[in-house]
Amino acid sequence: MTHCINLNIHYTVPDELWDKILAVFRSMPYWTESSEGTHWFGPDIDLSTSVEPGGIQIYGTMPDEIWTEWYSSLKEKLTDALGYEIGE
Repeated sequence: MTHCINLNIHYTVPDELWDKILAVFRSMPYWTESSEGTHWFGPDIDLSTSVEPGGIQIYGTMPDEIWTEWYSSLKEKLTDALGYEIGE
């Protein structure tokens, strides 16, 4: 139920890729616009991101039965948008 992963997206990617990353994030279920940053929220769901030297970190809670499909979809969409395979 608690998840913490680092995606292989370096913090120095160009602005045009950040725009694509944010578009993918916004397309994912449970997205919530927030002045505090990237956030997904729902019943038993509270995920956030941070940009770390090792990559984009996604952390928080999401039921495992939702996470499996959600995370797979996120990686697939980011891979398509960025043009290289996204994973941990």
